[in-house]
Amino acid sequence: MKSAILCLASAAALLVTAAAATAQTQTQTPTQITPPTRAFELKDGDRVVILGGTIVEREQRYGFLETALTLAVGKKQISVRNLGWSGDTVFGHARSYFGPPAEGLERLGKHLETLKPTVLIACYGADLPFEGLIKMPEFISGYRNLLELVRSKNPHVRVIVVSPPPLENLGAPLPDQTEANAKLEDVRNALKEFAGKQGAFFVDGFELMGGAHKERPANPITENGIHYAEAGYQQWAAKMLEGLGLPKQDPASPAAKPLRENVIKKDNLFFNRWRPANETYLYGFRKHEQGQNAAEVEQFDALVAAEDKKIQDLKLQILQTQPQLP
Repeated sequence: MKSAILCLASAAALLVTAAAATAQTQTQTPTQITPPTRAFELKDGDRVVILGGTIVEREQRYGFLETALTLAVGKKQISVRNLGWSGDTVFGHARSYFGPPAEGLERLGKHLETLKPTVLIACYGADLPFEGLIKMPEFISGYRNLLELVRSKNPHVRVIVVSPPPLENLGAPLPDQTEANAKLEDVRNALKEFAGKQGAFFVDGFELMGGAHKERPANPITENGIHYAEAGYQQWAAKMLEGLGLPKQDPASPAAKPLRENVIKKDNLFFNRWRPANETYLYGFRKHEQGQNAAEVEQFDALVAAEDKKIQDLKLQILQTQPQLP
Protein backbone atom coordinates (compact mmCIF):
# COMPACT_ATOMS: atom_id res chain seq x y z
CA MET A 1 0.00 0.00 0.00
CA LYS A 2 2.78 2.38 0.98
CA SER A 3 4.55 1.55 -2.22
CA ALA A 4 1.46 2.44 -4.30
CA ILE A 5 1.02 5.75 -2.47
CA LEU A 6 4.67 6.62 -3.05
CA CYS A 7 4.32 5.86 -6.75
CA LEU A 8 1.24 8.05 -7.04
CA ALA A 9 2.99 10.88 -5.19
CA SER A 10 6.01 10.65 -7.47
CA ALA A 11 3.82 10.69 -10.58
CA ALA A 12 1.95 13.74 -9.30
CA ALA A 13 5.23 15.51 -8.60
CA LEU A 14 6.44 14.75 -12.12
CA LEU A 15 3.22 16.12 -13.60
CA VAL A 16 3.54 19.33 -11.58
CA THR A 17 7.17 19.73 -12.67
CA ALA A 18 6.28 19.12 -16.33
CA ALA A 19 3.42 21.62 -16.17
CA ALA A 20 5.68 24.21 -14.58
CA ALA A 21 8.32 23.65 -17.26
CA THR A 22 5.66 23.94 -20.00
CA ALA A 23 4.34 27.17 -18.48
CA GLN A 24 7.88 28.55 -18.24
CA THR A 25 8.55 27.60 -21.86
CA GLN A 26 5.32 29.26 -22.99
CA THR A 27 6.24 32.37 -21.05
CA GLN A 28 9.73 32.51 -22.61
CA THR A 29 8.67 31.68 -26.16
CA PRO A 30 7.85 35.29 -27.25
CA THR A 31 11.28 36.43 -26.09
CA GLN A 32 13.03 33.57 -27.82
CA ILE A 33 11.42 34.12 -31.21
CA THR A 34 11.85 37.89 -31.25
CA PRO A 35 14.72 38.59 -33.64
CA PRO A 36 17.53 40.62 -32.07
CA THR A 37 18.04 44.19 -33.18
CA ARG A 38 21.23 44.16 -35.23
CA ALA A 39 23.51 46.82 -36.54
CA PHE A 40 26.49 46.25 -38.76
CA GLU A 41 29.68 47.59 -37.20
CA LEU A 42 32.16 49.34 -39.46
CA LYS A 43 35.57 49.39 -37.80
CA ASP A 44 38.38 51.91 -37.98
CA GLY A 45 40.55 51.04 -40.96
CA ASP A 46 37.93 48.94 -42.74
CA ARG A 47 38.40 48.52 -46.49
CA VAL A 48 34.91 48.35 -47.98
CA VAL A 49 34.36 46.97 -51.47
CA ILE A 50 30.96 47.38 -53.14
CA LEU A 51 30.26 44.70 -55.71
CA GLY A 52 27.38 44.28 -58.13
CA GLY A 53 25.89 45.22 -61.47
CA THR A 54 24.41 48.41 -62.88
CA ILE A 55 22.97 49.79 -59.65
CA VAL A 56 26.40 49.63 -58.01
CA GLU A 57 28.45 51.00 -60.90
CA ARG A 58 26.16 54.00 -61.44
CA GLU A 59 26.24 54.91 -57.75
CA GLN A 60 29.69 56.43 -58.20
CA ARG A 61 28.15 59.14 -60.37
CA TYR A 62 26.48 60.57 -57.28
CA GLY A 63 28.47 59.32 -54.27
CA PHE A 64 25.55 59.37 -51.85
CA LEU A 65 26.13 55.90 -50.40
CA GLU A 66 29.84 56.29 -49.77
CA THR A 67 29.37 59.78 -48.32
CA ALA A 68 26.66 58.49 -45.99
CA LEU A 69 28.80 55.54 -44.86
CA THR A 70 31.77 57.84 -44.29
CA LEU A 71 29.71 60.17 -42.09
CA ALA A 72 28.00 57.31 -40.25
CA VAL A 73 31.28 55.96 -38.83
CA GLY A 74 32.16 59.26 -37.19
CA LYS A 75 35.87 59.76 -36.56
CA LYS A 76 36.77 56.29 -37.75
CA GLN A 77 38.48 56.14 -41.13
CA ILE A 78 37.27 53.73 -43.77
CA SER A 79 38.08 53.42 -47.45
CA VAL A 80 35.45 52.51 -50.04
CA ARG A 81 36.08 51.05 -53.49
CA ASN A 82 33.33 50.59 -56.07
CA LEU A 83 33.86 47.46 -58.19
CA GLY A 84 30.40 47.56 -59.76
CA TRP A 85 30.14 46.65 -63.44
CA SER A 86 26.99 47.38 -65.43
CA GLY A 87 25.26 44.21 -66.57
CA ASP A 88 27.40 42.01 -64.34
CA THR A 89 26.13 38.80 -62.72
CA VAL A 90 27.41 36.52 -59.99
CA PHE A 91 29.09 34.54 -62.77
CA GLY A 92 31.21 37.49 -63.95
CA HIS A 93 29.60 37.82 -67.39
CA ALA A 94 30.22 41.55 -67.93
CA ARG A 95 33.78 41.41 -66.58
CA SER A 96 34.92 38.78 -69.05
CA TYR A 97 35.42 41.06 -72.08
CA PHE A 98 35.99 38.65 -74.99
CA GLY A 99 36.32 35.42 -73.03
CA PRO A 100 34.05 33.13 -70.97
CA PRO A 101 32.55 34.24 -67.61
CA ALA A 102 35.37 32.43 -65.80
CA GLU A 103 37.72 35.04 -67.22
CA GLY A 104 35.60 37.76 -65.60
CA LEU A 105 35.83 36.10 -62.20
CA GLU A 106 39.57 35.70 -62.66
CA ARG A 107 39.84 39.45 -63.30
CA LEU A 108 37.70 40.15 -60.24
CA GLY A 109 39.93 37.89 -58.16
CA LYS A 110 42.99 39.94 -59.11
CA HIS A 111 41.25 43.16 -58.08
CA LEU A 112 40.19 41.65 -54.76
CA GLU A 113 43.71 40.42 -54.17
CA THR A 114 44.97 43.98 -54.59
CA LEU A 115 42.25 45.67 -52.50
CA LYS A 116 42.09 43.06 -49.70
CA PRO A 117 38.58 44.07 -48.53
CA THR A 118 37.60 43.61 -44.90
CA VAL A 119 33.95 44.34 -45.74
CA LEU A 120 32.09 43.31 -48.88
CA ILE A 121 28.74 44.82 -49.89
CA ALA A 122 27.25 42.69 -52.67
CA CYS A 123 24.08 43.48 -54.61
CA TYR A 124 23.15 40.94 -57.26
CA GLY A 125 19.95 39.41 -58.61
CA ALA A 126 18.30 42.32 -60.45
CA ASP A 127 18.66 40.43 -63.73
CA LEU A 128 17.01 37.23 -62.51
CA PRO A 129 13.35 38.21 -63.15
CA PHE A 130 14.23 38.65 -66.82
CA GLU A 131 16.29 35.44 -66.96
CA GLY A 132 13.60 33.26 -65.41
CA LEU A 133 13.36 32.01 -61.83
CA ILE A 134 14.02 28.50 -63.08
CA LYS A 135 17.65 29.61 -62.88
CA MET A 136 17.38 30.41 -59.14
CA PRO A 137 19.38 27.34 -57.98
CA GLU A 138 22.09 28.17 -60.50
CA PHE A 139 22.10 31.80 -59.31
CA ILE A 140 22.47 30.81 -55.64
CA SER A 141 25.23 28.35 -56.52
CA GLY A 142 27.03 31.08 -58.49
CA TYR A 143 26.64 33.51 -55.59
CA ARG A 144 28.16 30.92 -53.25
CA ASN A 145 31.12 30.50 -55.57
CA LEU A 146 31.52 34.26 -55.77
CA LEU A 147 31.69 34.61 -51.99
CA GLU A 148 34.16 31.73 -51.84
CA LEU A 149 36.33 33.67 -54.28
CA VAL A 150 36.13 36.78 -52.09
CA ARG A 151 36.95 34.81 -48.95
CA SER A 152 39.87 33.10 -50.65
CA LYS A 153 41.48 36.54 -50.94
CA ASN A 154 40.60 37.55 -47.38
CA PRO A 155 39.21 34.78 -45.13
CA HIS A 156 38.08 37.27 -42.48
CA VAL A 157 36.03 39.52 -44.77
CA ARG A 158 32.58 40.45 -43.36
CA VAL A 159 29.90 40.09 -46.01
CA ILE A 160 26.74 42.13 -46.52
CA VAL A 161 24.21 40.71 -48.98
CA VAL A 162 21.77 43.28 -50.36
CA SER A 163 18.63 42.27 -52.22
CA PRO A 164 17.95 44.33 -55.36
CA PRO A 165 15.29 47.07 -55.11
CA PRO A 166 11.89 46.91 -56.79
CA LEU A 167 11.17 48.34 -60.23
CA GLU A 168 8.86 51.27 -60.92
CA ASN A 169 5.71 51.19 -63.01
CA LEU A 170 5.88 54.41 -65.03
CA GLY A 171 3.09 53.57 -67.46
CA ALA A 172 3.00 53.12 -71.22
CA PRO A 173 4.98 52.97 -73.40
CA LEU A 174 7.27 51.50 -70.74
CA PRO A 175 6.52 47.90 -69.72
CA ASP A 176 4.43 46.92 -66.71
CA GLN A 177 6.87 45.70 -64.03
CA THR A 178 4.30 43.98 -61.80
CA GLU A 179 5.33 40.46 -62.77
CA ALA A 180 9.03 41.32 -62.56
CA ASN A 181 8.54 42.72 -59.06
CA ALA A 182 6.79 39.54 -57.93
CA LYS A 183 9.85 37.63 -59.10
CA LEU A 184 12.16 40.12 -57.38
CA GLU A 185 10.31 39.40 -54.16
CA ASP A 186 11.12 35.71 -54.65
CA VAL A 187 14.74 36.68 -55.26
CA ARG A 188 14.71 38.65 -52.00
CA ASN A 189 13.37 35.65 -50.09
CA ALA A 190 16.03 33.37 -51.56
CA LEU A 191 18.81 35.86 -50.79
CA LYS A 192 17.67 36.26 -47.19
CA GLU A 193 17.93 32.50 -46.69
CA PHE A 194 21.23 32.40 -48.56
CA ALA A 195 22.73 35.19 -46.43
CA GLY A 196 21.79 33.33 -43.27
CA LYS A 197 23.52 30.17 -44.46
CA GLN A 198 26.60 32.19 -45.42
CA GLY A 199 26.81 33.97 -42.07
CA ALA A 200 26.36 37.26 -43.93
CA PHE A 201 24.51 40.40 -42.86
CA PHE A 202 21.33 40.80 -44.91
CA VAL A 203 19.86 44.11 -46.08
CA ASP A 204 16.36 43.89 -47.53
CA GLY A 205 16.79 46.43 -50.31
CA PHE A 206 13.53 45.27 -51.89
CA GLU A 207 11.31 46.09 -48.91
CA LEU A 208 13.28 49.14 -47.77
CA MET A 209 12.81 50.75 -51.18
CA GLY A 210 9.07 50.31 -51.02
CA GLY A 211 8.42 46.76 -52.16
CA ALA A 212 6.18 46.04 -55.14
CA HIS A 213 3.62 48.66 -56.20
CA LYS A 214 1.37 48.53 -59.24
CA GLU A 215 0.61 52.25 -59.16
CA ARG A 216 2.71 54.88 -60.91
CA PRO A 217 4.73 56.77 -58.24
CA ALA A 218 3.92 60.43 -57.72
CA ASN A 219 7.63 61.25 -57.80
CA PRO A 220 9.57 58.67 -59.84
CA ILE A 221 13.12 57.97 -58.74
CA THR A 222 14.17 56.02 -61.85
CA GLU A 223 14.90 57.11 -65.40
CA ASN A 224 12.96 54.27 -67.01
CA GLY A 225 11.48 52.14 -64.23
CA ILE A 226 14.76 50.26 -63.79
CA HIS A 227 17.78 52.58 -63.49
CA TYR A 228 17.93 55.06 -60.64
CA ALA A 229 18.17 58.79 -61.21
CA GLU A 230 19.84 61.05 -58.64
CA ALA A 231 16.79 61.00 -56.34
CA GLY A 232 16.82 57.20 -56.44
CA TYR A 233 20.43 56.96 -55.34
CA GLN A 234 19.85 59.50 -52.58
CA GLN A 235 16.98 57.40 -51.25
CA TRP A 236 18.88 54.13 -51.72
CA ALA A 237 21.78 55.46 -49.63
CA ALA A 238 19.41 56.42 -46.81
CA LYS A 239 17.71 53.03 -46.87
CA MET A 240 21.03 51.20 -46.96
CA LEU A 241 22.07 52.92 -43.74
CA GLU A 242 18.71 52.05 -42.22
CA GLY A 243 19.12 48.42 -43.24
CA LEU A 244 22.61 48.33 -41.75
CA GLY A 245 21.37 49.89 -38.51
CA LEU A 246 23.77 52.84 -38.89
CA PRO A 247 22.98 56.42 -37.81
CA LYS A 248 20.90 58.42 -40.28
CA GLN A 249 22.89 60.87 -42.42
CA ASP A 250 22.15 63.48 -45.09
CA PRO A 251 24.82 63.21 -47.79
CA ALA A 252 22.91 65.74 -49.92
CA SER A 253 23.13 68.52 -47.32
CA PRO A 254 25.12 71.71 -48.08
CA ALA A 255 27.55 70.80 -45.29
CA ALA A 256 28.28 67.43 -46.91
CA LYS A 257 28.60 68.81 -50.46
CA PRO A 258 32.44 69.23 -50.46
CA LEU A 259 32.81 65.73 -48.99
CA ARG A 260 30.56 64.17 -51.63
CA GLU A 261 32.38 66.03 -54.42
CA ASN A 262 35.66 64.52 -53.23
CA VAL A 263 34.08 61.08 -53.03
CA ILE A 264 32.99 61.38 -56.66
CA LYS A 265 36.44 62.62 -57.67
CA LYS A 266 38.13 59.72 -55.88
CA ASP A 267 35.74 57.21 -57.45
CA ASN A 268 36.51 58.59 -60.91
CA LEU A 269 40.25 58.22 -60.31
CA PHE A 270 39.79 54.70 -59.01
CA PHE A 271 37.60 53.78 -61.99
CA ASN A 272 40.40 54.79 -64.35
CA ARG A 273 42.81 52.78 -62.23
CA TRP A 274 41.00 49.45 -62.40
CA ARG A 275 39.14 49.89 -65.68
CA PRO A 276 41.35 51.92 -68.04
CA ALA A 277 39.53 52.72 -71.28
CA ASN A 278 42.26 51.21 -73.46
CA GLU A 279 42.87 48.05 -71.44
CA THR A 280 43.16 45.93 -74.58
CA TYR A 281 46.11 48.06 -75.68
CA LEU A 282 47.69 48.15 -72.22
CA TYR A 283 47.30 44.54 -71.13
CA GLY A 284 45.54 42.60 -73.88
CA PHE A 285 46.26 41.25 -77.31
CA ARG A 286 47.28 44.71 -78.60
CA LYS A 287 49.73 45.49 -75.81
CA HIS A 288 52.54 45.43 -78.35
CA GLU A 289 51.22 48.87 -79.40
CA GLN A 290 50.85 50.68 -76.05
CA GLY A 291 51.90 48.15 -73.45
CA GLN A 292 54.78 50.39 -72.40
CA ASN A 293 52.19 52.77 -70.89
CA ALA A 294 50.73 50.15 -68.54
CA ALA A 295 53.10 51.20 -65.76
CA GLU A 296 51.41 54.60 -65.64
CA VAL A 297 48.10 53.05 -64.56
CA GLU A 298 49.58 52.18 -61.17
CA GLN A 299 50.32 55.87 -60.63
CA PHE A 300 46.61 56.34 -59.95
CA ASP A 301 47.12 54.57 -56.61
CA ALA A 302 48.84 57.59 -55.06
CA LEU A 303 46.15 59.91 -56.40
CA VAL A 304 43.37 57.75 -54.99
CA ALA A 305 45.11 57.53 -51.60
CA ALA A 306 45.47 61.32 -51.53
CA GLU A 307 41.73 61.69 -52.11
CA ASP A 308 41.05 59.19 -49.30
CA LYS A 309 42.97 61.48 -46.96
CA LYS A 310 41.05 64.53 -48.18
CA ILE A 311 37.78 62.71 -47.60
CA GLN A 312 38.76 61.93 -44.01
CA ASP A 313 39.91 65.51 -43.38
CA LEU A 314 36.70 66.94 -44.79
CA LYS A 315 34.64 64.52 -42.72
CA LEU A 316 36.46 65.60 -39.53
CA GLN A 317 35.74 69.24 -40.37
CA ILE A 318 32.05 68.41 -40.66
CA LEU A 319 32.15 66.61 -37.31
CA GLN A 320 33.61 69.71 -35.65
CA THR A 321 30.62 71.78 -36.77
CA GLN A 322 28.10 68.98 -36.18
CA PRO A 323 29.14 67.29 -32.94
CA GLN A 324 25.86 65.34 -32.80
CA LEU A 325 27.21 63.01 -35.47
CA PRO A 326 28.78 59.74 -34.16
